[in-house]
Amino acid sequence: MPPGDLLRDPAYARLFGSILTASFGNQVMMLALPLTAAVLLKASPLQMGLLTAIELLPFLLFSLPSGVWLDRVRKLPVYVVGELTVAACAISVPVAWWMGWLTMPWLYVIGFIVGSVHTVSGTAAQIVLTQVVARERLVEAHAKNALATSGSEVLGPGLAGALIKAFGAPVAMIVNAVLLVGSALILKGIRVHERRSEPRPGGDTLAQFWRDLMLGVRFCAHTRLLVVLAVLMGVWQMAHYAALVVQILFATRTLGLSEQAVGLCYMGMGVGTILGSVYGRRVSQRIGPGPCLVVGYAITGSGWLMLALAPANAWGVAAFALMLMMFTTGAVFIFINFLALRQAVTPEPLLGRMTATMRWLTLLAAGPGALLGGWLGEHVGLRAALGFAGVTTLLLVIVAWRLPIIRELKTLPEAECESEWLGLEADVRPAG
Repeated sequence: MPPGDLLRDPAYARLFGSILTASFGNQVMMLALPLTAAVLLKASPLQMGLLTAIELLPFLLFSLPSGVWLDRVRKLPVYVVGELTVAACAISVPVAWWMGWLTMPWLYVIGFIVGSVHTVSGTAAQIVLTQVVARERLVEAHAKNALATSGSEVLGPGLAGALIKAFGAPVAMIVNAVLLVGSALILKGIRVHERRSEPRPGGDTLAQFWRDLMLGVRFCAHTRLLVVLAVLMGVWQMAHYAALVVQILFATRTLGLSEQAVGLCYMGMGVGTILGSVYGRRVSQRIGPGPCLVVGYAITGSGWLMLALAPANAWGVAAFALMLMMFTTGAVFIFINFLALRQAVTPEPLLGRMTATMRWLTLLAAGPGALLGGWLGEHVGLRAALGFAGVTTLLLVIVAWRLPIIRELKTLPEAECESEWLGLEADVRPAG
């Protein structure tokens, strides 16, 4: 490693190791949970859409209050408990299967719990990164984090497919649980220093909590870059989830792939993550984070549209693998810039509320997108859901490029002035 590489920093190196470990486990869950629903429980496209929508529901219910709470507590313990909770959920699936209890409602409950953990713990994880890495190196850190997942995405799906074929999808989730426990143990060794908002003495706790929550919302609403990013990402997430709920069904029912073949195709995601990780930072440095974000939208939209038009033969199988590769390449281009931009513009004491508010805003349309994808898949055809995702995203590319605030965004912005937002009287931002 060259001098000054982030991986030479002990705290970031441990964080990187935790992400790498958890990513292998998540590869198993990413295949095993939908395959359990689609193959073992014979779920319909609408049921698959409902499962995804239920996983997203906690983001809408808990994101905003969790942001206020996270700004007052240590984030690392929340991150650790989240990993352990998802591990427990993963273990419950094979237990329910062995006991004869496994049904779609059981998976709905698991999906809601996992979604709740990701709502809170996922926000904490994003803030922990800012406590470990300097702000000017956030794009680099997000690119390395994506690289941490690339090895698991190359090897993980093949391994997951083999495990699922040999032992069944529910049993394979035990591996996910073990790896998540390992991730939690690695995280416990990280030392971070953080600033936390403290409740003001003598005030009405509930009223103060509400004011603090609304301060985070106002900060996002009055920061033009965050508003634009929220709208763009909201539309993209709607398209993403419309495609996501049908892609396993398309692979198993339209293309006739086995569980192991699906796993081998998913290895394309690892190749895409490597490409995105290696070139995403370079492209962002060359053309700027705003244009790089638009390039990511274009890559993912093209992949979904290509698969919608692919024939149901060997070429279709190749198109499925290529779509997965294009998705992860484009997603890395999108997220290393999206996350870095929103973190760079936010004062540290507001990071929890900003992150929670932005996640809430960007995922508002994801649940309806999942339900729409499931409805289109069931009543029009699986290709219709993929085509909707592709066309919507390519239209988004045109709109995003016409916005000067995105097209001309060549460097990370400076953080908003902290004193304008924080203080005993900072219930609203000053006019002007």
